[in-house]
Amino acid sequence: MREGILPVAGMEKLLKKAGATRVSQDAKEALRDALEEVAMTLGAKAIKYAQHSGRKTVKSSDVKLASKE
Repeated sequence: MREGILPVAGMEKLLKKAGATRVSQDAKEALRDALEEVAMTLGAKAIKYAQHSGRKTVKSSDVKLASKE
């Protein structure tokens, strides 16, 4: 089992909110891994927007712009 940044318990909550009755440990970990990968890509794009604007601070507008790509 790989240690992730996001909590596995949160993945279960997300899957149950999406309609799952039961969720396996493997499913929770797979969702966590997928979401972390997407978040890292999105974060890298947001950082580029902040740097392009001459800032070190990433703002919500940078994240919103990155998510629209």
